[in-house]
Amino acid sequence: MSRRSFVATAGLAAGTLVAGAAIAAEGAASKGSAAAAKPAAGKKHAESAIFTTKDGVELYYKDWGTGQPIFFHHGWPLTSDDWDAQMVFFLSKGYRVIAYDRRGHGRSTQTITGNDMDTYASDVAELVRHLDLKNAVHIGHSTGGGEVARYVAQHNEGRVAKAILVSAVPPVMVKSASNPGGLDISVFDDLRKQLAANRAQFYREVPMPFYGFNRPGVKPIEGTVNNWWRQGMMGGIQAHYDCIKAFSETDFTTDLKNIKVPSLVMHGDDDQIVPYQDAGVLSAKLIPGAQLKIYKGYPHGMLTIHAEELNNDMLAFIKG
Repeated sequence: MSRRSFVATAGLAAGTLVAGAAIAAEGAASKGSAAAAKPAAGKKHAESAIFTTKDGVELYYKDWGTGQPIFFHHGWPLTSDDWDAQMVFFLSKGYRVIAYDRRGHGRSTQTITGNDMDTYASDVAELVRHLDLKNAVHIGHSTGGGEVARYVAQHNEGRVAKAILVSAVPPVMVKSASNPGGLDISVFDDLRKQLAANRAQFYREVPMPFYGFNRPGVKPIEGTVNNWWRQGMMGGIQAHYDCIKAFSETDFTTDLKNIKVPSLVMHGDDDQIVPYQDAGVLSAKLIPGAQLKIYKGYPHGMLTIHAEELNNDMLAFIKG
């Protein structure tokens, strides 16, 4: 994928959107320490709360239902809201569903430090211990897939049952001598440049290739594009800027080799953001015993566009 196919095409396609969409800023989550996040009477855990990490960062999270826990890890620059279709689906199937806003994203602290994969994984480990999650399934999309790989490999502590990587960034996105199929660093430099210059406009353009709405004959879903924009603008620009380096340059090769739980890798072969041949295909080869499922013609944001099919495939894997 060239810089032109990812960014320039998105800019052209963005003109098809209807101007003046209603943008609602979500109410800020109440602030407080982890100790203050108490569940309602009769419940074992809060349905939404703020957890404070050891370095003082407040992480917003949702925790619904009972049963085997499923922990969802969102992509850049989104929030736990990007898992709406999965949260509702798996809750209805009797699972406990948890999703959080990564530091610097959504309703969590807009950090200017710790915006790297090691810290992201450490944050997850703290939250998992706080919630005392055991036998959990961890599902990560895009950047969240990298977060899952690092957490499961380095912080498992016997708490993880299975892992699912969807349109995920591992093993490593940037091109190098050891990764000749990767994307040139100039692609990511251009993302940073456009983000810093006009984040609001940039976040109108990215959803077009993200969901494949720039393909001939594909009509953009206005609400989906607006929701992507809404989530992106909730976070902090510095954290989002730093996260580009985290998702593009972090090498997860060792992490993938050290994943010892049953794993499923899912990727669309029309992914214009994270090309599947250098991501999903290679990841499945590196994870011992991993299953690989490639979806013909599906875009990077296939979890939203094709939620019913992917939800059922994930359910079958979790139950299998």
